[in-house]
Amino acid sequence: MAQYTCLVVEDSPMMRQLIVFALGRIRHLDVVEADDGVDGLKKLSAGKFDLVITDINMPIMDGLKLVKRIRTDAVHRDVPIMIITTEGAAEDRQRALQLGANAYITKPIQAPQVISKVKELLNIP
Repeated sequence: MAQYTCLVVEDSPMMRQLIVFALGRIRHLDVVEADDGVDGLKKLSAGKFDLVITDINMPIMDGLKLVKRIRTDAVHRDVPIMIITTEGAAEDRQRALQLGANAYITKPIQAPQVISKVKELLNIP
């Protein structure tokens, strides 16, 4: 039985599959997928999540706008947000963390890195 629910917002199906596959190794974690920020917001309004993982560069609504929206949403305001992106510049990381992201990982990702960061954010031993 799942104790945690994670929303993965990523417009690249291959990248999303990679993240979901890595998350599949964490017990008691349900994963819901969204293919862009707008889809992500829809899923957020329909359920309660313990963690949000998002890309920055996406069509329609990017990850930073999504972070901003989540931080003003009463239900998900305190939910940890992890950004997984190709944007490796210090300013991008700074901006994401200032907007309220809790973790920032640059692609290419390593499954163990994603798993340990998720466990840390959810306080899973």
